[in-house]
Amino acid sequence: MLPGSDDDEFARTCLEQAGVLTVAQAVRLLGRGIARGHVNAGRWRQVCRGIVTTTNGELLRRQQLWAALLLAGRGAALAGVTALAEAGVRGLRDPGIRVLVPAERNRTLRLPGLPSDMPPVRITRTRLLPDEHRQAGSPPRMIVARSVVDAAVWAPTWDAARTVIAASCQQRRVTPAEIFTVLATRRRLPRFALIKATLNDVAGGAEALSEIDFMELCRRFGFPAPDRQERRRDRSGRIRFLDAYWKRWRLHVEIDGSHHIDAGHWESDMIRQNQVWIDGDRILRFPAAMIRSQPEAVAVQLRQALEAAGWRR
Repeated sequence: MLPGSDDDEFARTCLEQAGVLTVAQAVRLLGRGIARGHVNAGRWRQVCRGIVTTTNGELLRRQQLWAALLLAGRGAALAGVTALAEAGVRGLRDPGIRVLVPAERNRTLRLPGLPSDMPPVRITRTRLLPDEHRQAGSPPRMIVARSVVDAAVWAPTWDAARTVIAASCQQRRVTPAEIFTVLATRRRLPRFALIKATLNDVAGGAEALSEIDFMELCRRFGFPAPDRQERRRDRSGRIRFLDAYWKRWRLHVEIDGSHHIDAGHWESDMIRQNQVWIDGDRILRFPAAMIRSQPEAVAVQLRQALEAAGWRR
């Protein structure tokens, strides 16, 4: 519980920062003796050197975020996957908390020892931290487009980088155009070419990593680019989206992810596939893992299907 206080600034600060304060804030707002007394009495908790909470239990997620920001100091903002999670992007993994600070800050990035209920904190300096890249609200964080770019750069693998981009766009938290706007200001970034190519695929309709892999396969083997996420109305009147469709050659490629294993999805897919055949189109189906593990085998069948439909390289 918050201690009794008539100080409006103290109450506002505690509310905004989820009850997490720097020792300097606590001393300025209440006085050193009172602040120390709350800690010594066990009403407050000393999280680490320089940071206290006005609660005494385990840290909640919002308190963890504020502790990281206050440790990073003035101008800090949540970034990368941490900021994306706060924006509502689901399914991305990063065990730590990512924070950006202005490059001109002279403060050391070495952090004090953190308790077991506090995730690792990674602080990165940046020379590019304009106001338009900051998201209004609390706790401070970067906008989604900037966070996608940073997360893609920091991702441990190329696949993880592409997944960040695909997931953020597929979940409608950001558009490729918004990410392109941020990317245009950071042309010397590591993975610039990868991020740009992935954005082009997503802008063209690819929504999953397997679909992005398939587009890369088409480029690698010299196939024409398909019409991705083609809309089609089936005979029941429902709108269907095709993973990849060559309208000119009436060829449809279905990329089966893990959800196709589910019986309900499987039956629905079979009905849709039958309708494609009834309407006169060719259809090829590949498991998503095969696009990556056996691209040559996929390419052989895709070439045969295109050539059978009249395509010539």
